[in-house]
Amino acid sequence: IHLEAEKLKIPVRFPDNLNNETEYKFIKESNVNLVIVVAYGQIIPKKFLDIKNLTFLNIHASLLPKWRGAAPIQRSIMSLEKETGVSIMKIAEKLDSGPICNSYKIEIKKKDNAENISEKLSLLAAQKILENLDDILEDKIEFKEQNHSNATYASKIDKSESQIKWADPAEIIIGKINGLYPNPGAFFIYKGERYKILRAELASGIGKIGEVLNDYLEISCGNQKSIKITEIQRQGK
Repeated sequence: IHLEAEKLKIPVRFPDNLNNETEYKFIKESNVNLVIVVAYGQIIPKKFLDIKNLTFLNIHASLLPKWRGAAPIQRSIMSLEKETGVSIMKIAEKLDSGPICNSYKIEIKKKDNAENISEKLSLLAAQKILENLDDILEDKIEFKEQNHSNATYASKIDKSESQIKWADPAEIIIGKINGLYPNPGAFFIYKGERYKILRAELASGIGKIGEVLNDYLEISCGNQKSIKITEIQRQGK
């Protein structure tokens, strides 16, 4: 977005930190009515949110109040959710807790991973925000409070979560592989080397937990099922 804006001669600001008077003064004096925030890595300070006649909108990659926080796409896939989506909301002081005007759903299919779900949601968000903007600016759309008692939190992915535990059910392992693709990626250690599984599918072989059942890299898991690895990356290869 930054590079495209510069090509189109649109001014770009890239503050390292919003907690300074320069950025606050710029926003306050800019006569902007609406700010749209998508996957932004900073908390918007309260004094920005309190600027009169200025609305801060967030397009969040989940069906709020489910999966507030940093990694909603990954967490929804890892939790074997059947659907996800985007929610358009006003930004409130507490993370992802503001009132919502609209949410839009998509299905999570068996072979979907974090990369292609992210692409689908980006396209959906770009389309739907345009459909909502005029009504928001003209105050013709209702924002409804979230049911905060149903909120769940999508915490940032920790690298320690990426290691596969073969005692887990096969479905959980597939969810981890898909949810963590392409980064950081789900991995296992074999003879001191790390192997990242990029793609896999459920299989029906039975054996000891962690056993390689055949030449097709079918590995037994913890619930009398197995996974078949279809794409794997050896450490450094």
